[in-house]
Amino acid sequence: MIGTFFFKVDRGRNVTVNGERYRAMIRNFFLPQLAELNLVDMWFHQDGATSHTARETMEMLKDEFGEQLISRNGPVNWQPGSCDLTALNYFLWGYVKSLVYVDKPNTIEAL
Repeated sequence: MIGTFFFKVDRGRNVTVNGERYRAMIRNFFLPQLAELNLVDMWFHQDGATSHTARETMEMLKDEFGEQLISRNGPVNWQPGSCDLTALNYFLWGYVKSLVYVDKPNTIEAL
């Protein structure tokens, strides 16, 4: 797992993760960090969210990872709702929970 990336608020409003934003994150955040690791043999695994499996996204990922791509509609198919656990189950949800509960507000104003 390479770091965490949260899609930030854009001009005061929430942003959704669409294919374009997801590809930009892969190109500008993930791939540069991956290159620094100098890995010889690695696999890329993602869930089946629509932004992750959009045609342009899958083409980009297949160009980058070839047959070592685990994804819905990828060379190694990963079914949505698979009972197999992903990295999110092991790390991300606990990490997010620790951020949410770091400071318990004592007053309505603090909340």
